Amino acid sequence: MLKKVGKEILRILCLLFAAAVYSFSITNFFNPAGLLAGGFTGLSLLIQHIFSSFLHIDIAFTLVYIPLNLIPAIISFKFIGKRFTIYSLIVIVATSVFTDIIPDFHLTDDILLCAVFGGIISGVSTAICLISKATTGGTDFISIFISERYGKDAWGYIFMGNVVILVCSGLLFGWTSALYSIILQFAATTVIQAMYKHYQKQTLFIITDKPQEVYEIIKECTNHDGTLFKGIGLYEGKEKNMVYSVVSSDEIRMVISKIRSVDSKAFINVTKSEEVQGRFYYEPNK
Repeated sequence: MLKKVGKEILRILCLLFAAAVYSFSITNFFNPAGLLAGGFTGLSLLIQHIFSSFLHIDIAFTLVYIPLNLIPAIISFKFIGKRFTIYSLIVIVATSVFTDIIPDFHLTDDILLCAVFGGIISGVSTAICLISKATTGGTDFISIFISERYGKDAWGYIFMGNVVILVCSGLLFGWTSALYSIILQFAATTVIQAMYKHYQKQTLFIITDKPQEVYEIIKECTNHDGTLFKGIGLYEGKEKNMVYSVVSSDEIRMVISKIRSVDSKAFINVTKSEEVQGRFYYEPNK
């Protein structure tokens, strides 16, 4: 019981840290350079800029960001997971509050540095949230929903949606900041894809003399199935066994390590799977 409580406390602390880091990138890299983050964060900042520039009204980030996330949060609560959504709401509220209170420390006036480092830092914070089984909200909810429902890595589509927001910003406020914001979004998306691989898939082709043991490892470690093929090794002219399976990219190293422990001579070929149709087990968000 105490171990479970400690785990939940650690999870919340990680999420609060990620929210603070994300807010720091907004106040110290995005806003000073007039850059826009992606998704609903970018939309919130764009709305703030519109109110400030055209209506001369300064509105708090919290008053825009939280309402925009309500509908995606409802979708997440219904289709992704209740606890996952609750933890994500903690991140959303914390990000809103931190963004309104963290000051600008005037780290740099170089717009390119703001774009690159703002993208990297925001990408790291988003990845921490995802690894902690939560999200920064908005399009992340939508991306995870698409990934779980249709089995696709949706980050590329989210990036294209962000470009649409940036085009609107460019038309209203000029293209320099909008174009640099695309660099920011590319950096953030690249970092997320590098750190968080749960919805990316790898195909395993394993030639082994111990197919049953290999299959048991795959099943135990990933809860995925496998298929056994029989063939002839042309070099030795002997019968060979090949186990075929598809696993998540974040599981691949662990699986290979354990396969090596039962069959050090196994020949393992790993290829990237762009899309998988059919039943594929995902650990539920909770």
